[in-house]
Amino acid sequence: MERIARMALLADFYGPLLTPKQRRIWDLHYEQDFSHVEIAESENISRQAVYDLLKRTEKILQGYEDKLGLIRRFQAEQAKLSEVARLMQEYEQKDFANDKAWERHQAISRKIEEIYQDI
Repeated sequence: MERIARMALLADFYGPLLTPKQRRIWDLHYEQDFSHVEIAESENISRQAVYDLLKRTEKILQGYEDKLGLIRRFQAEQAKLSEVARLMQEYEQKDFANDKAWERHQAISRKIEEIYQDI
């Protein structure tokens, strides 16, 4: 997985567990694309302090994922739902005994797609 996408997922799942300062520095770097120099100037700290804080925060977030596995489970469930949606799309109206069954299938397919889009 692309590094930035991975960092975004870590922050989405575990960001609320960070301190306010960690969240603020993380946001400036990964969300607002500030450089270490820009962050250092805005926070009145050294570039090395910014670098150290970001590395430490990455380790903390990865530690949460290693222990809790929320992202891993989320991705596994997303893959399963995607497979179900794909299988549902393979059905055609002629595969159903009557129109009512086809309509139920269509409603279920729409609901699955809605859930998939929400996650």
